[in-house]
Amino acid sequence: MNRLAQETSPYLRQHADNPVDWYPWGEEAFAAARELDLPILLSVGYSACHWCHVMAHESFENPDTAALMNDLFINVKVDREERPDVDAVYMTAVQAMTGRGGWPMTVFMTAEGVPFYGGTYFPPEDRHGMASFTRVMQAISEAWITDRENVSEQGEQLRELIQRSATPPEAAATLTDHLPLDVLVPIAALFDARLGGFGRAPKFPQAMTIDLLLRLHANTENDSALKMATTSLDCMADGGIYDHLGGGFARYSTDDKWLVPHFEKMLYDQALLLGAYLRAFCLTGNNSYRQVVEETIAYVMRDLATPSAGWASAEDADSEGVEGKFYLWSPKEINEACGDSAVAKAVIDWFQVTDAGNFTDPHTSYSGTILANSRPRSERPEAVTAALPLLLEYRSRRVRPGLDDKVLLAWNAWFLRSLVESAGALGRKDWMEAAKANARFLLTDMRSDAGRLLRSWQNGRAHLPAYAEDYAALLGALVSLAELDDANWLTEAIWVADDLIELFGREEGGFYTTGTDQERLVARTLDLQDNPTPAANSLAADA
Repeated sequence: MNRLAQETSPYLRQHADNPVDWYPWGEEAFAAARELDLPILLSVGYSACHWCHVMAHESFENPDTAALMNDLFINVKVDREERPDVDAVYMTAVQAMTGRGGWPMTVFMTAEGVPFYGGTYFPPEDRHGMASFTRVMQAISEAWITDRENVSEQGEQLRELIQRSATPPEAAATLTDHLPLDVLVPIAALFDARLGGFGRAPKFPQAMTIDLLLRLHANTENDSALKMATTSLDCMADGGIYDHLGGGFARYSTDDKWLVPHFEKMLYDQALLLGAYLRAFCLTGNNSYRQVVEETIAYVMRDLATPSAGWASAEDADSEGVEGKFYLWSPKEINEACGDSAVAKAVIDWFQVTDAGNFTDPHTSYSGTILANSRPRSERPEAVTAALPLLLEYRSRRVRPGLDDKVLLAWNAWFLRSLVESAGALGRKDWMEAAKANARFLLTDMRSDAGRLLRSWQNGRAHLPAYAEDYAALLGALVSLAELDDANWLTEAIWVADDLIELFGREEGGFYTTGTDQERLVARTLDLQDNPTPAANSLAADA
């Protein structure tokens, strides 16, 4: 057992029994690297990441590979969800070196934290033009020993690049009445008019883009903005990326039809898509959007609940070692679940369930059918709708995917805000009560004795100083509570805003990712760009 057994992160504890001599991120690892004059191998991932599990099984659980890692490097494991600052800094380096990013992220760096080489997933053998993990490690070690000057030069170039990327550019545009509509041009260029979404496969839900389009329509009555948003929302809600039995969305689709997802389900996706579907319902009155709102909230309340009033971070893609197994169906299982052959036939026809299936796990060859609507949800037969609880009950007897039960402040605050707004719009007092309980938990249990907000809570203990996104997300949620529940929530919002400015504020405007009291990495970054989740600076501006 290595040094990860006592960590609170479920992702780190997943690696506690690896033969790799893992260190958590911290001074102990850097001191060991300095003392032994070894480079650091940094591996960054998260618990619901399918390819993180693949690399762990292929390499980190392999005694020979682990022995090589232990001989050549000081090995450090990081949960990107607990340490978004570490993830952001080194992802910048990996993207600069390779032109792409993703997880697991693998970075080789000096004892000063300066990266000099990196990538994402490395296979156990040479494959599809990718060098094996073993070959990469041997080459890195050889360069470290025989060509240290070149390694140092590469590292300094990357350090300078990271520092430059942390400096905000001069404003490229001024705020004008035309600016909101100007952003439609690049969005429309990427829009898939037939299947919804933006760009090619893999397709991510891009809740931030959809919400922007809905806001633009609400403010300008621009019909093309509404069309892009609703087409995307319709196609996603009918596709396999949506869980038609339990509610909630998977992280992304591997194809352009939204059929085959990467099956992990993240709290932040539920929070942000919930907000988009609620806004779409309020704008259009389309009852299908309301149903998605209700089903997604039910999913989080049921399956991401924790013993506290907080919500868990994610569910894994895999169960019993098979990607997507929990969500796959055969005609035989549909018949067993429904009991009535006529009802089963209606379900099989609607979801097009076959023995061959529409998905096969490439690592185990396990196959089955991902449930996706064959026609729009509004056309679904009543017999099929009535059978869905039977299928959900049948599925509940299966082995569930792993649950990452750590409670993250920003992710909870995003869902809290969407839940408050949903409760207000749909008149659900029970949702508002759950929201208030969550807010009280975040404000009390996720604070230090000195009053500092903390990033992560698990098993009764909160730790790690919160980041700008945590403060800004909580601020937005508290403002929504003050608007829709009780103005007294503004008292809490004010001190959160004051601390956000004091800890993270820049003299030139905006907010750094990390506070003045947090660890200094090779650069102090600014979170300026919305990605799958909103940037801290846009959250703060919105609040």
